[in-house]
Amino acid sequence: MAKWVYSFGDGKAEGASAMKELLGGKGANLAEMANLGLPVPPGFTISTEVCTYYYANGQSYPPELKDQVDAALNHVGALAGHVFADPENPLLVSVRSGARASMPGMMDTVLNLGLNDVTVEAIARSSGDERFAWDSYRRFIQMYSNVVLGVEHHNFEEILEVHKDQKGYFQDTDLTAFDWRKVVASYKEAVERETKKPFPQDPREQLWGAISAVFSSWMNQRAITYRRLHDIPQSWGTAVNVQAMVFGNMGETSATGVAFTRNPSTGENALYGEFLVNAQGEDVVAGIRTPQNITEIARIAAKSDKPSMETVMPEVFNEFVRATQLLERHYRDMQDMEFTVERGKFWMLQTRNGKRTGRAALRVAVEMATSGLITREEAISRIEPGSLDQLLHPTLDPNAEKIIIATGLPASPGAACGEIVFSSDDAETLKAAGHKVILVRVETSPEDISGMHAAEGILTTRGGMTSHAAVVARGMGKPCVSGAGAVRVDYAAQTLTAQGRTFSKGDVITVDGTAGQVMEGAVPMLQPEVSGEFAELMGWADEVRRLKVRANADTPADARIARQFGAEGIGLCRTEHMFFDNERIVAVREMILAENEEGRRAALAKILPMQRSDFASLFEIMHGLPVTIRLLDPPLHEFLPHTSEEIAEVATAVGSTPEKLKRRADELHEFNPMLGFRGVRLAIAFPEIAEMQARAIFEGAVEAQAKTGQPVIAEIMAPLVFSKRELDLVKARIDAMAEAVASETGVAIPYHVGTMIELPRAALRAGEIAETAEFFSFGTNDLTQTTLGISRDDAGSFLGAYVQKGILPQDPFISIDVDGVGELVALAAERGRKTRDGIKLGICGEHGGDPASIAFCEKTGLDYVSCSPYRVPIARLAAAQAALGHAARSTA
Repeated sequence: MAKWVYSFGDGKAEGASAMKELLGGKGANLAEMANLGLPVPPGFTISTEVCTYYYANGQSYPPELKDQVDAALNHVGALAGHVFADPENPLLVSVRSGARASMPGMMDTVLNLGLNDVTVEAIARSSGDERFAWDSYRRFIQMYSNVVLGVEHHNFEEILEVHKDQKGYFQDTDLTAFDWRKVVASYKEAVERETKKPFPQDPREQLWGAISAVFSSWMNQRAITYRRLHDIPQSWGTAVNVQAMVFGNMGETSATGVAFTRNPSTGENALYGEFLVNAQGEDVVAGIRTPQNITEIARIAAKSDKPSMETVMPEVFNEFVRATQLLERHYRDMQDMEFTVERGKFWMLQTRNGKRTGRAALRVAVEMATSGLITREEAISRIEPGSLDQLLHPTLDPNAEKIIIATGLPASPGAACGEIVFSSDDAETLKAAGHKVILVRVETSPEDISGMHAAEGILTTRGGMTSHAAVVARGMGKPCVSGAGAVRVDYAAQTLTAQGRTFSKGDVITVDGTAGQVMEGAVPMLQPEVSGEFAELMGWADEVRRLKVRANADTPADARIARQFGAEGIGLCRTEHMFFDNERIVAVREMILAENEEGRRAALAKILPMQRSDFASLFEIMHGLPVTIRLLDPPLHEFLPHTSEEIAEVATAVGSTPEKLKRRADELHEFNPMLGFRGVRLAIAFPEIAEMQARAIFEGAVEAQAKTGQPVIAEIMAPLVFSKRELDLVKARIDAMAEAVASETGVAIPYHVGTMIELPRAALRAGEIAETAEFFSFGTNDLTQTTLGISRDDAGSFLGAYVQKGILPQDPFISIDVDGVGELVALAAERGRKTRDGIKLGICGEHGGDPASIAFCEKTGLDYVSCSPYRVPIARLAAAQAALGHAARSTA
């Protein structure tokens, strides 16, 4: 016969902590605490397999379940000295959910089950406290009616508040037994009015109603949403825990509380929690009464005049401390616990690994590893890489008041405040005058790069998590909220409108790129502090990871940040970002407007010293480390103005006419520029552009090498290649420039020529391309677009539905599409290695900073990942975790 029910109590249990899949987290930990000899009220767990059966069989139960539950109830009653449904000596129980992954507050709980009009009198007699009995009964009616019968809380809250007002009471604890009798009668009337049935009096009917409600709550909307946000499979199901009640509301020698073995906000190794005398568990979190501190140190720090548990219940406190120390040592992690004291008797109700901030997780893991409680490898594995963002960017003060005016996507983490500006020119001008600004655009384009650099943060009304604004902002470490669709921007009036309110240029707003929120005014912020634990954990991670971590960096500022965060080189320098500077854009536009090669070379000669200086700075900062420079990639029309006013202004600046400039812009216009005249195609059609960039690279390398005395490692990358012949033509020009500069300077700079693999054909022909290419860098942003046939700037309108309906497991621009794009990467890597043994393989798209994508890169055997400077620590940690996971799988 199948076993569906597992008992625990009196120092024994049929389960253990290793049985979370079957018993859920709560049930497994209750069993484990019982096995450890901790005081746990006896009970039993109905397994997650029943939940699976329940939904697979029209919300019905296995035929053997009823008898197993009855037997378990009798066992609990024997241990507790009570009998379930007995009118004279009733056993009261709690019924709680218990999924294998912690889902705090998402599912339903019922306390004091078994009370009715008869048993409440028996409880009053046996406890000698009539008030306690009726207080417990009213709690049960409210909780059961809400969870099981669907009666809204406000029906009961109104009754209670009216009664308190009539009697002049302020606290629930002011009510007498007589008062609670009257409230109970009113509660039962409300239930009958709302449900058309009297409140159930049969304890067994109550029990099965509560069990069914807990199983049903697995599919309530808040649980579904929580599972989606935390990647918890629906198939896991929940267990149900039925446990003998212990009461914290039996007078001044009783209490209930919640505590952590360490501070979940800071990670400090000190008990952290609250309790209430004469209360049940929900009172601590409901906010009706002000909880008291558990320790005297915490009470003093909080300047509270309410006594601590350490003072009012010293013996219980000592027992509790012993239990917390035992549990942390046993589970080897910070514990989140619930406990009850019933007339001086201490009971443990729950323990689980506590949720914590990124900063706390780091400190706890490092301190536990340093003390020998866990290994360094375990410490590395316990930190969620994405949580490090909290440590690398300014964050809003959690105690500050916020007036939220709009929400969008959390496109780039951190927070910033400043004056609203609507153009890059204004951003630069105000920045130069010492102002802090927030750049607000409908959407950004490459020509906004200078304004984005000048701004403290960016807000766009369009675009997704991988839009231009999001990608560039993350690379710069600037907070960005994108896709705030409810915001209306009027460039002509220089205003933005949100929630019916209008804000003008110069008004101050705050953007929180971590939460995707926009707030009125300047909200106080906390500056990041990279603590000693951070550096220590990063050192441990570097010892175990195999993948190298480089940074996508286009400016000296980016490169310095990248090096500070431990980057091992530059994996992508986008040279076009260097062209949008006000001084340079004129020469670039002259080059575009030139009618022949001679004119283009004359304009490029003006750009050459600027590019040389750029590259020299990068090589100098990254001395001894590889620097991968991508040749010009975007279509030329992106460098030209668009509005009539801009065209007239630029025409004057370059000595042309508006008509000629407009005609050239029209000639360069493309219906699908992403697949148009860009990348290597520019170098094929206008080889003088690639020649100028190659000369600038080699001359800059000579200059940097002379300054630092360190070797320069130059890697030159042609973008958007789909054939070997394209790369052959470009490489010939690069080789010629290398020879020319070596001849002119007497210094030969070692270099490698490679390509970005960002087109499916390039991946398929990788073996042939590798005959010329010395390295591949997978540009997975464009490879995702060209493989799936979707635009990252426009896909936000439907990708959510695709993920929700299970067509895609997640946004493919955030985490690599392993089955499609990933297969092309793996195929290209295999074919490239077959042709060129030891070919260097990396990834430089946004996926380079995504932990799940990094795990794929480790599995595929790539040599490095490259990501934005502020994600370098995240990538270092994720690479270490991937190496540990890969090693574990290899030895399994």
